[in-house]
Amino acid sequence: MPRFFIAGTNLAGGMAVLRGRDAEHVRVLRLRPGEDVILCDGQGTDYKCRLVYADKEQVEAEVIEVVPCPAEPSVAVTVLCGLPKGDKTDYIIQKCVEAGASEILFFQSDRCVARPDKPEKKLERWQRIAEEAAKQSGRGIIPRVGWAGDFAGALDVAVKKDLGLFLYETGEREALNAVLEANKTVQSAALITGPEGGFAEFEAKLARIAGLHICSMGERILRCETAPVVAVTALMYATGNLS
Repeated sequence: MPRFFIAGTNLAGGMAVLRGRDAEHVRVLRLRPGEDVILCDGQGTDYKCRLVYADKEQVEAEVIEVVPCPAEPSVAVTVLCGLPKGDKTDYIIQKCVEAGASEILFFQSDRCVARPDKPEKKLERWQRIAEEAAKQSGRGIIPRVGWAGDFAGALDVAVKKDLGLFLYETGEREALNAVLEANKTVQSAALITGPEGGFAEFEAKLARIAGLHICSMGERILRCETAPVVAVTALMYATGNLS
């Protein structure tokens, strides 16, 4: 069933109104009055609606049922990624949203190959990718995509969560499955993964000092765009959100 995110102000008196880009999307999909759609307020609530009027400027729909979005996980996961080069950011955003992340933040670390002067300029495009992935996967929110700044900024975000995981490929580490098994009921978590060159040793030491779990993801070396998706998926499975 087609899915749209709309602002709460467009819902009133048992009716919903779509304008602009969403109305255009309805036209592109060739939806007609009498057909059903799902409208989401972006706060985890779904409005099952039936179209009653549609033209290229505005679409009106009758609210049939209001229910919590079943696709939202019980744990809020923030993914923090060392900024990769090229369009790998697009893949990370899309797949982490599909897997259940609630927030994706990029940051600059010591071994980042990509060093854009103003990464903030990309935020609007990144947010659109998150929105489209949220629609496709049936999410009840549009996960936020942002810029955490430097490595210290990423650590500052991670330490404020119930569970902070630093995914590292060498040295003394905890097994990821063991850490997740011991933290099945957390309500918030942060996952930090590195860029193409991985993390510098001093960054791992800082993460340890900050109190994060330094975790192994097994013997296979994952690409920088693969690691965050695998980590989110593992956390979703461990917390009962992938069954």
